[in-house]
Amino acid sequence: MEKLLLLTSWLFMLTSLNGQPEGVLNCCEGDVLFLLDSSGSVSSYEHSRMLDFLSQLVLPFSLGEDQVRIGLLQVGTQPRLEFGFDAYSAQGSLQGALRGVKPLRGDTNTVEALRIAKDRVLRQGPGGGARPGLPRVLVWLTDGVKPGDVIGPMAELRQEGVTVLVVSTGHGNYQVLREVVSPPAEDHLYFVDIEDMSIILEDLRDIIVEIIRAERIQVRDVSSNAATLQWRPVLSGLPGHYEIRFGPHPTGGTGGLGGGPGTSPSTGGGRYQRLVQSSDSDTVRLTDLKADTTYTATMTPESNRQSFNTLSVTFTTHAEVQSPAVVRVSEPGPTSVRVSWGPLQPEVVTSYSVEYSALPAGKLQTMTVDKRQNSTLLKNLQPDSTYLVTVGARLASGQERAMSVKVCTKEATPALSDLQLTAADGGAVRADWKGGADGLKGYWLTWEGRQAGTARRSSTYLPPSSLSTRLDDLPPSARVCVSPVYGRARGEGLCCTAPFASEGPAYGSRS
Repeated sequence: MEKLLLLTSWLFMLTSLNGQPEGVLNCCEGDVLFLLDSSGSVSSYEHSRMLDFLSQLVLPFSLGEDQVRIGLLQVGTQPRLEFGFDAYSAQGSLQGALRGVKPLRGDTNTVEALRIAKDRVLRQGPGGGARPGLPRVLVWLTDGVKPGDVIGPMAELRQEGVTVLVVSTGHGNYQVLREVVSPPAEDHLYFVDIEDMSIILEDLRDIIVEIIRAERIQVRDVSSNAATLQWRPVLSGLPGHYEIRFGPHPTGGTGGLGGGPGTSPSTGGGRYQRLVQSSDSDTVRLTDLKADTTYTATMTPESNRQSFNTLSVTFTTHAEVQSPAVVRVSEPGPTSVRVSWGPLQPEVVTSYSVEYSALPAGKLQTMTVDKRQNSTLLKNLQPDSTYLVTVGARLASGQERAMSVKVCTKEATPALSDLQLTAADGGAVRADWKGGADGLKGYWLTWEGRQAGTARRSSTYLPPSSLSTRLDDLPPSARVCVSPVYGRARGEGLCCTAPFASEGPAYGSRS
């Protein structure tokens, strides 16, 4: 009998490999753990039938780190993890492992098996075997005989995000099994005779596919007239191409897009566009879309080496907003300010113009900015002034759109202030001042006075970091002046008279 079952299993697998169920290849990404009852209440025949059922159930799935991973945990007196999720990444090796599984016998210690499943296999993160962020499924195959107190452990698994499915081949406690499965129970709980397990094969597989189906195509960078499709490159290393079709969704508006004619089932019979991308591609830009319209796009990998499913996605383009819709001001200074605008629309805008003038009647200045640039720094402005700034967009249609904003510059920081002269040791005088401003090159210090009837004068240059200096051998009551030095000119300075040693500090005045 066992040889006959093995031959039947092999014939079924050969048939399945030649005609895999539609919608399963490369469809999914998740971790599925089978909890198989192999205690003494399960005969060798029943055990082999359950294993044959599992082989048929998982055969169509694509296995691997970025696809579906399968684990098997047997229930007996001492439950045993036959293999974890990392064990097999190809159907050949997985099917061989399933054929080699032997029953454990003994008691039905399902509670201990669930502890192993929760702590070692289905846990996501450190110490666990499941991949973070992906769906997890526990499929429990049991004859229903004395399963133990499983309600609490199963509830813990469900609370942690594991979907629990049950296949019972006996007359177990219906209420208990109904309580442990994930809702809805009518979809996740199966009662079937051991001879008729094939009846539920496709339904159970469809439920698993629905739980772990992977979103392998996504939409990003959506604008009012364009969007980018991105997918996982399943054709890498294979000959072939990707065929992309897209058009308005039946509920997303009327009218076609132009381009190649055709009728797409995904768009309810409406007009669509067709694109072909090479096998090493993973993105494509969809252009010439209508604003505020819902689209459906399909992507089909085509290869003579392997069959793939058609993937689809629905998205809605943004409502058309002509730039500039907003203008902002930042980084204000005495002589400069940054102006930003948005949204960027390089598909419809050819360039931006920025015009600015001081109010009420300053000279108008204009600059042109690239269509991919959304800000610019206005320089050489007047301190403590109000400017009217207008950002205009030149559209590809020939139209123009503009928006204005008022900009205020800050007061200029004084280049020089608070000059003080203080008597120092040895008859010297110390000069201190405060300063610092944009474009400052340094300071020019001069003094002049009379000593013994003779006029004396001296001058020196100091770097912009110098805010003090010591003056020796000054004539009595010498006049000391400090002026800021710019690129090509000397600014307004401060002057004061040097004190005698017995006097207090002297304070400067504008020269």
